[in-house]
Amino acid sequence: MSDAVARELVTAPAPIPATVRPRLRLVGPDERGGPPEGACARAHPPTRLTGRGRLVITLVATAVVVALAVVLATSVGPARPQIDHATAVSVGQTLSDVAAAQLPSLPINDAVARIQLVNGLSTSQVHAGQSLLIPALR
Repeated sequence: MSDAVARELVTAPAPIPATVRPRLRLVGPDERGGPPEGACARAHPPTRLTGRGRLVITLVATAVVVALAVVLATSVGPARPQIDHATAVSVGQTLSDVAAAQLPSLPINDAVARIQLVNGLSTSQVHAGQSLLIPALR
């Protein structure tokens, strides 16, 4: 390769043009070219809530309400029935007989249900000598 050809292949880097920046100067309040003070807050458009945003807010509010309901439901237990006295089942006596004798002011089925609830009975079967708690009437 000749010397002339080699020079043509290797080119000198082109000079980078210098960028001319304007000189900075201090500007007083009278020389400002923008909106007057306090206008920036009014210049922004109002925030709009999209359909997806409304859905998210609704779901979050619903979750909070459900969580609050669950906490309240688990913290408040059922009221314990007050016990008036205890009685023993006689020979041949049924739970209906005990309910009629001990809670005469209530219908038989309500009295039986209350005695079963207080004593934790799942059936109406009782046996002689069994002690039953009788709830107080309110």
